[in-house]
Amino acid sequence: MTADSQPTLHRRPTLGLVGATVSEHINVLQRGYLGDRADAVAALARMRRGVGKPYGTMPELWGLTGMEALYEVRTLSEERTVRAEEAAHTALTLWALHQQSHRQNRMHQADGPELGAAVRRLMPGTELDEPTRKRFVRAGTASSLPILAQRLRDIVLLLRRDGVPLDYGLLADQLEQWQQPGGLDRVRRSWGRSFHAYRPQAAGDSTQANQATKAAKNVKTAETEKETS
Repeated sequence: MTADSQPTLHRRPTLGLVGATVSEHINVLQRGYLGDRADAVAALARMRRGVGKPYGTMPELWGLTGMEALYEVRTLSEERTVRAEEAAHTALTLWALHQQSHRQNRMHQADGPELGAAVRRLMPGTELDEPTRKRFVRAGTASSLPILAQRLRDIVLLLRRDGVPLDYGLLADQLEQWQQPGGLDRVRRSWGRSFHAYRPQAAGDSTQANQATKAAKNVKTAETEKETS
C-alpha cells in the first residue's frame, strides 16, 4: 500500500449535481487565479468575504458563484434548491480562502483528499496533533451549517498554511447531505473514515512533503510582502 492509498472500505463517491457544479466553477476560477488574471483575483477577494455568511446575504457575490447549473434542473424542490445553494456557497467561499496567496498550487483538486484525510495530513508521522484534532472534532459536532462553516474556516486556514489541498466538489456534496435528515451522521462517518484510513507519508517518499513545504513558503512570502507593501 502506498503512502496515499486508502483501504477499500472507504470508496470515494461520484460527485452529485452540487459537487460537480462547484468543482467545475472552481476549476475555471482557479486557472484564472493561477494565471494572475485580474478578474479571477478580484472574484476570489470578494468571495472570501462570504465565508461563514448565509447564501443570499451578500448581493456582491451575485454572478460570481457559478450556480446557474443548479437552476437548470427544474425538478429540484424549493427545499432541495436552498440546501444546494447553501452547500455550494459554503464550499466556494472556503476554497477562495484556501487558495489565497497560493499562486502556483491548486488548493482544489478533484482527486484531492477528503476533509478527514486532509486534516490527517497536517499531522506528520504517526503522532496525533491534539489542537488540530480538536478543531476537527469541533467541526464534526457543529449543530448548524453557519457554525460548521465557521469551524471549517479554522481548519481551512491550517490547510492553507501547510499547502494541503482539498476536494471541494466532494465537500460541497457532503455539505448538502449534511443538511438532510440523517445526513449529518453519514457525513461524520465519512470524515472519520477518511481521517483514520489515511496513511502518513513513507519515510523514503519526500515528494509530497517537499511540495507542501514549498507551497507553505510561498504563502508566507506572499503574506510578508503584502504586509510590507
